[in-house]
Amino acid sequence: MTLSEAALDQLTAMFGDQALPDEPLAKHTSARIGGPADAFLIAQSVDDLRAAAKIAWMDELPLCVLGGGSNILISDAGFRGLVVRNQAEKTRFDGTRVIAESGASSILLARRCAKRGLAGMEWAIGVPGTIGGAAYGNAGAHGGEMAGIVTRVNLATPQGDVSLSGGEMAFGYRSSILKRERRRSVILSVEMSFKPDNPQAIQARMQEHTDYRKRTQPPGATIGSMFKNPPGDYAGRLIEAAGLKGRRIGGAEISAIHANFFLNLGGATAGDVKALADLARGEVKAQSGVDLELEVELVGEW
Repeated sequence: MTLSEAALDQLTAMFGDQALPDEPLAKHTSARIGGPADAFLIAQSVDDLRAAAKIAWMDELPLCVLGGGSNILISDAGFRGLVVRNQAEKTRFDGTRVIAESGASSILLARRCAKRGLAGMEWAIGVPGTIGGAAYGNAGAHGGEMAGIVTRVNLATPQGDVSLSGGEMAFGYRSSILKRERRRSVILSVEMSFKPDNPQAIQARMQEHTDYRKRTQPPGATIGSMFKNPPGDYAGRLIEAAGLKGRRIGGAEISAIHANFFLNLGGATAGDVKALADLARGEVKAQSGVDLELEVELVGEW
């Protein structure tokens, strides 16, 4: 355990019994996979996020902020540090401008925008997670992504609060400067700009996206897309072409519906999923010559 008694005392003094030692992270991820964290707490506000991050940084404690727990694979050994579950979710609407705290649900925000006739986030209706995580990884689907709507990201850092413009976030395919450079920061809120449109038209587009996902993606405990799509192709197509649809290792399976989705059939370990991912990468490389890059982030001790 890397957690010092002083850090644990600070966390307990600030968060009381909300600060939990040795919390199983499988309870907090979409795939229901993950070992224990040395310390775990739920942040209910931006102030909670700042305070928890400050304690971690002062104690040189590894820090992981969890949103919806998707697009992340936490090792079976868990996380040697502090894991904060982000539930800071206040959202303010100001005409076509929206400021959402980083723990706000991306799906719920897409619905709220649609009701107000704000277009630009329809793609997120089937994308689980939080706005902070979506900005960090430039989440996207159906031809849309966070880069198209983010105007500013507000952060806590060891030096104090700072903000980055959308341009300064340097968004790339499923990435941002924060993700690429592993900056010591915590996203507090995200400012976005939308375009006015007819609410019924927005709802219709969202329904199309929902119907498409139901036809093409598996239900159940899944991490999300395992690999990034390589230029000009699709990871799922390449994995399927390698004959790996339905392949299982332990309790994990490459979906028979969409080969870029890996499922926890019950009792899967992170090791099972990682072994399947390594198998897929190896077979695709051998058969197609393409190096697949993980979209899922590996967290913890591997």
